[in-house]
Amino acid sequence: MNPKFFALPAEKQQAILNAGYRVFSQNSYKKSPMSEIADGAGISKSLLFHYFQNKRELYLYLWNHCAQITIQSLTERGCYEETDLFEMMHRGMQAKIQIMRQYPYMGQFAIKAFYEKDPALRPAIQESYASHMLFKAKGTLANLDPGQFKEGLDLAMMYREMYLASEGYLWEMLQRGPVDVSQMEWDFTRMLAFWKSIYLRNEGES
Repeated sequence: MNPKFFALPAEKQQAILNAGYRVFSQNSYKKSPMSEIADGAGISKSLLFHYFQNKRELYLYLWNHCAQITIQSLTERGCYEETDLFEMMHRGMQAKIQIMRQYPYMGQFAIKAFYEKDPALRPAIQESYASHMLFKAKGTLANLDPGQFKEGLDLAMMYREMYLASEGYLWEMLQRGPVDVSQMEWDFTRMLAFWKSIYLRNEGES
């Protein structure tokens, strides 16, 4: 990757990234033309190749950028230090909504990239995903107070169940087209209330 990309104004960088997220989220890797990304960003194809050596380099940069932005946003909102799981998830939801407003196609790209089968990409994506997921899960579970939850509950299994349900919900929303952020916030708030009713220890329980 050419370091000159980072010398561009922030608005131009974001335009290139958003164009990449949009095109790759709507097509398979092989059927995503760099020319369309360049057009969407308002630059020439040759200039796009000046910043990114090839399509694979741009794709993997977008994937890692997605992970970095997400972790940075969650960290800034104190998600990894929060000891109340459901407050942490609420803050996480707010962080992701903020990201989706800045990068409308990032969520759809991330899910599509996770299921990408191209052998030129899949090993790197799966390795990166495993490291980020391990970081998130370890940080979250380490801060939980087991006394908040039903006795005998497998906290790791509970966390994974909620994580997968959240990802599945986001996938369903993305398949419908442009995400209705207000609807997503409403639905997720209801999901959190439901999980609280199932997993939290009732008042007076010992």
